[in-house]
This record gives sequence, structure tokens and C-alpha cells, in this order.
Amino acid sequence: MTQTQTQPRAARRTAAKQMIIDCDIHNVMAPGALEPYLSNRWLTHLKTFGSRQHSGNVYPKGSPARYDAFPPSGLPAGADLGFMQKQHLDGLNVEFGILGPLSGSGSQLDPEYSAALSAATNDWQIKEWLEPEPRLRAGMIVPAEHSEQAVAEIERLAGHPGFVQVLLVARSAAPLGDRRYWKMYEAAARHDLPVGIHYGGGVRGVPMSAAGWPSFYIEDHAGMSAAFQAHVASLIFGGIFERLPNLRIALIEGGFAWLPSLAWRMDTHWQRFRAEVPQVRRRPSEYLREHFWTTTQPIEEPHRPADLLKVFEHLGGTDKVMFSTDYPHWDFDHPAHAFQVRLPAAQRDSIYTENARAFYKLPARAESR
Repeated sequence: MTQTQTQPRAARRTAAKQMIIDCDIHNVMAPGALEPYLSNRWLTHLKTFGSRQHSGNVYPKGSPARYDAFPPSGLPAGADLGFMQKQHLDGLNVEFGILGPLSGSGSQLDPEYSAALSAATNDWQIKEWLEPEPRLRAGMIVPAEHSEQAVAEIERLAGHPGFVQVLLVARSAAPLGDRRYWKMYEAAARHDLPVGIHYGGGVRGVPMSAAGWPSFYIEDHAGMSAAFQAHVASLIFGGIFERLPNLRIALIEGGFAWLPSLAWRMDTHWQRFRAEVPQVRRRPSEYLREHFWTTTQPIEEPHRPADLLKVFEHLGGTDKVMFSTDYPHWDFDHPAHAFQVRLPAAQRDSIYTENARAFYKLPARAESR
């Protein structure tokens, strides 16, 4: 049997004793979910013309969810709040969960339509998820490729306590350090909102790899970290952190074991080419250590489990690593099985709850109760 089939069974057998802050939960839209949140103008547009965007990750066919995550209501996996509360929030002792709807609302080619869908998605999150469930927080969807509209959506909702980050996708029209995105970052930083970059997306026909379109889903899934590496390098060498010293970035569902080697490579080349980027005043690894956090799923699993501890050592510690499950997707990580090595209690608590609490500025544990 495949891991896709067996992992949920293992999850059901294991009681979750460790409280977690889950930094990657996907709330899925059922058909027609956005219609109540669209004006007549855009509802007519939706029904008449539909989506207008370049496709991104089109595999696997159908819903990439755990078999046991489909609710009895018949809704798609991740679309039924009541079922999610019982199976995931209660079942895994989730103190807070950070929602990330991957709807494509922010990737429409029409700027105004993308802005309307993004706003509708965020209003849907407020009404259907954040208000009924106080344990949930959300990533704000913005039309990231359209600067003016993205800034407007951030300004509209920045004061809402339910939104704890601006959520982008890893496949963008340009590396995310490009100046076309700076006004969006300035708006986020102005309101002390971090930026999350999540696996997936598809904008303006950008291939799934730096070398073109892969033949197999496994190539795409294993190679997604390359997109994250390009964004990290672009953000650092572009100089955005000198302009916005309080900007913080979460790399979500892209892995993290590649970060040390990228830092070493960037430092080496910066010593040789620093005259080209005078805006980079410190070693790239220092910006990386200061401004970037990462989530655990899909956690790297070395053949020698203890090597994971060496990765943490090369990262400079575990204070920028935040736990995530990717619920309800097939490669979900159960908190009891996510690490092959035993972590010291302080490290475990920091990864499972406290790093995310600090990053997202969530209430202290006593307050959250």
C-alpha cells in the first residue's frame, strides 16, 4: 500500500499529546462558496467568463487529500469546518491554526477581477472560518502581481486580528525580490504583517522548474524548493531588508535543509561580486538568519535520522523553524511522527508552538485558553 493510503491510519492510531500551532492548514472552497461575497458585477463576470489565469501545478489528478479527510457532508476535503474542528483541531490538540486557501483568486490576469476575488476570499474566510472558530487565523489573499490592488487589499484588512500574514505563492511572474512587489511589502511592513510564501501557484506560464516543464509529478514535488531558493536570493540581493528592516518572511511547504548550503553559496559569491549589489551591506547569511522562518512540512528525512540535528546546527538553531501539517493534503505530517529524532524539550516546544507564536504575534498560552 502507498504512503498516501497508510499515513492517515497511522495518524488515527496516535493520540496527539503535544499542543501545536499548525502553520499550514488549507481551508478549501466548496463550489459556489464565493458567490455571496461578490458584487453583482463580478458575480456576473464569474458566471459568464470564469477564471482567466495560467495554470500551475496540475498534479495529482483530482483532490490531493488524505482519504480520511473527506467529510461525511460530501463537501471537499478541507471545506467542512465542523469536520476539521473534530478531526484536526480537536484531534491533534491545535492551539492555533493558520489558514491558507489555495484558490487562485490572487493570480487572475485581470487586475480588477483578481482584486474582487481576493477580497471575496478574505471576506469568506472571516465569515465562514475566523468568526466561528477562535483558534483559527488566516493568510490574507492579495492580487500579488498587481501592486496597486494588492496594497489596497492589505490596507482594507490590516486591522483585522484574524489575518496574521500576507500569503503569496512560490510560482510568480518574477523572483519576489523584484521591485514590482516592493509597494506590497511596504504595506505589509507598515502594518507589521509578515509575508508567507507557499508551495505552488502558476503565473504567466512560468514553468515548474528552472529548466522547463517536468514530465512527472514527482519531479515537480521534489523540485519545488528551487523556486524558494530563487526567491530567497532575490529578496536578499534586491536589498528589500535594508529598506524594510522589520519585514519577516515565512517559507511554507518548501523544506528547509537546503537553506545552509544556499547561505554558504550566497556568502561566497557576495564576497566576489559585492560591488554589483552595494545595497547588500551585510553577508547574505545574516539577512537569511534574521528575516526568514520556515515551516516543517514536508520535513526532510535523512537516511541517518541524527543528520537532521546537524541541519538544525547549520541553520543556527531551531528558533526559526515552525511546525506545520499541510492538512488535509496527502503528504500531511502528524506531529507524533514528524521527527525521526528525539528533540530536547525546549527545542520541541519552540518548534511546535513558540516560534510561530512569536512570528505571528499570537496570544500567550494562558491568554489563548
